[in-house]
Amino acid sequence: MSEQVSQQTHDEQVIEEFRARGGIVGGRHEGRPLIILTTTGARSGQPRETPLIYGRDGDDLFIIASAGGSATHPAWYRNLLANPRVGVEIGTERYQAHATPVTGPDRARLYGQLAARFAFFREYAETTEREIPVVRLERVG
Repeated sequence: MSEQVSQQTHDEQVIEEFRARGGIVGGRHEGRPLIILTTTGARSGQPRETPLIYGRDGDDLFIIASAGGSATHPAWYRNLLANPRVGVEIGTERYQAHATPVTGPDRARLYGQLAARFAFFREYAETTEREIPVVRLERVG
């Protein structure tokens, strides 16, 4: 449980810095493309904010549900499966998006795109037996 609390505290600090600096974050995230994803809790119905690395595919963004290579999907992924309407914060812009898991060759292509840039995504895929999901974020409205 303390690891979960530690991650939550880290996420809160990243989100605070992200908002204070117009989407720019230092420390271990310096130079990484970050968004704040807001999902609706599958059980609680409460908003949940998570800082995530993203990639671009045309007009859409995509994110990887790696959970650091753990055996289970991250909570934010389970939340968006239950409620695919999500909030996206990129830089100083905020908008609503529809989240859709990507499958097949598109999933492999997008995962490979970020794994080529950030080696830890390759390592995560090698350390877990699950297929790590990739999620497309398509702007709505």
